[in-house]
Amino acid sequence: MLIRPATTADVPVVLPMVAKICALHESWDSTKYGFLPNPEQRYEQWLTRLANSDGFADASSDRSIFLVSENDGQVVGFLVATIEREIPIYRLQEFAFIHDIWVEPEYRQNGIARQMVMLSIERFHQMGVKQIRLDTAAVNEASRRLFTSCGFRLSIIEMLIELSH
Repeated sequence: MLIRPATTADVPVVLPMVAKICALHESWDSTKYGFLPNPEQRYEQWLTRLANSDGFADASSDRSIFLVSENDGQVVGFLVATIEREIPIYRLQEFAFIHDIWVEPEYRQNGIARQMVMLSIERFHQMGVKQIRLDTAAVNEASRRLFTSCGFRLSIIEMLIELSH
């Protein structure tokens, strides 16, 4: 298994995985994850911008990580994360945010996701980032186990109410 920086050539291969992660999230909570049609197409330009020659950062700002995992030359997973600005009431001015991680089901339980997360942690540390955040769906126990094993801890619990008009 090879984990490497994504290139622009990887984006079309990653987009079906984006569609799968979006569909999974929407199946868990269609109110929270109520995507517009074809969310993977909306990712295309963003992911293309994040992929570059070194793959670890947006070429214009060095503020993101876009990794893919390969098995025998086939992309079987990806991770995308960026550095975000915090609102100006906190001591922390910026944090990294892992937006998405996906490993194709037949390649799970082999440590691929963990390796991508740990590589991201290492790279953000090298960039001088002091904190990494992410969200997991309430029902996604496997994801929470993964992130806990990588050193993450529970921080907040988001709550939601639907209002009808």
